[in-house]
Amino acid sequence: MDAHTVQSPHGSFYHLSHVSLSGRACCGLACFAARHDAPQRWQHAHGMTPPLYCLGQCYRGPAAQGDDAPVHIEARARHAVLLGNVISGPLRDVAAYQQAGGGHALQQAVVTPPAVLLDLIAASGLRGRGGAGYPTAKKWLAVAREPAGRKYVVANADEGDPGSFSDRLLIEDDPFRLIEAMIIAGLAVGAQLGYIYLRKEYLDAQGILHAALAQAHEAGWLGASVLGCGRGFDIELVVGQGSYVCGEETSMLNAIEGRRPEVRPRPPQITERGLFDRPTLVNNVETLCAVPWIVSHGAEAYREMGVGKSRGTKLLSLNSLFHRPGLYEVEFGISLREVVDGLGGGLRRGVLKGVMVGGPLAGLVPPALLDTPLDYEALHAIGCAVGHGGVIAFAEDTSIAELLAEVFRFGARESCGKCTPCHLGAPELARRLEALLQGERIPEPRWQALIAALESASLCGHGRGLAEFARAIERHYGEELASCFA
Repeated sequence: MDAHTVQSPHGSFYHLSHVSLSGRACCGLACFAARHDAPQRWQHAHGMTPPLYCLGQCYRGPAAQGDDAPVHIEARARHAVLLGNVISGPLRDVAAYQQAGGGHALQQAVVTPPAVLLDLIAASGLRGRGGAGYPTAKKWLAVAREPAGRKYVVANADEGDPGSFSDRLLIEDDPFRLIEAMIIAGLAVGAQLGYIYLRKEYLDAQGILHAALAQAHEAGWLGASVLGCGRGFDIELVVGQGSYVCGEETSMLNAIEGRRPEVRPRPPQITERGLFDRPTLVNNVETLCAVPWIVSHGAEAYREMGVGKSRGTKLLSLNSLFHRPGLYEVEFGISLREVVDGLGGGLRRGVLKGVMVGGPLAGLVPPALLDTPLDYEALHAIGCAVGHGGVIAFAEDTSIAELLAEVFRFGARESCGKCTPCHLGAPELARRLEALLQGERIPEPRWQALIAALESASLCGHGRGLAEFARAIERHYGEELASCFA
């Protein structure tokens, strides 16, 4: 076990290399949505160089490092797959975790054939919770099918989507669940080493994970023979230095290797040639944390929750504009209206303009479509996304022009620069939208050309996501957007 910060000759790529986070204010989208609640703090955040996105304190925005407050946490599902220990915890001691039932899944996994574990994950219907919703078992099976040798499991704990804080709370209050899940994944796919890539902004999580990994070693979970089964697995903690695009899995792998964290072209897929050119499984924290429950309770118990192709539960992070901001575990199929009014209690001020579900590269759901269920396919059908589950409410005090300018300002700054549409197109759109706020309208043909280039020729989901966000605005807020064009 080891813990280290990304060391790279490309340090200038990162926003937060050699930057202290003490007292720094956040200018993520959830804090932008709440900017009128504390305008001086927002101006302070917006004027800082480099800017800071995101502290994972979206429930109390505008937020600043060092002044965190308790967060409301609630499970609204038949079974608390993910939040049981977080609600009753925190559980940061391995003995306490085991007394609460933790480790049972790992004990089962060490005596279960890998093929059976793979079948179990497939039968559960678990899909990736980091954004794309890719079937988890397909990734696991692809790595497992690669010839024996060095393989890796990587937990994506970058959680870069402003508006999300679910992974932070899982790590801080239930770290052994993540560790247990990574070991089970390693046993299933034949990997020997895991990495947790953690965002620098999560300072408390760094110390908690470091201590938890040491305890896992002492408990015999990690090392040359997991619980004496004869198969080894270990985990290293890597702390990033500030880059949204490192949430993209190939960029993250480059960062772990100490290379410039640009996005890699595909093929080859990382399940074949990933970290250090070896087969690699990447899942985000929430995805992995569902695994111990599935192993302990069975695929059918998990699958009976949810709807359609969206099975199980999902964590939703509600921002500070709600009456009841906080972290909620819900079953797929709940309507967005129930999320906004039932969980969040509606807005605490103003009239709802729209709800962003899933991060800055997801669309904005207008009030007229709040009866849409939380479901991968249903949200995709209206040009929006489940994403990572950050639910940011915007009131009428945010115009479409202001929101577009903020999203593209963020998108341009966070581009890795690898492909031309994103490297040049996103900054041009950001400049034009900034000028729009000063009264200079955008030529519509140029807007359409730039969005089309992002849509069709971007190397990764960053540029394509910016285009998808713009298309969702065209679709749902077309009349207001039309007033922005020359």
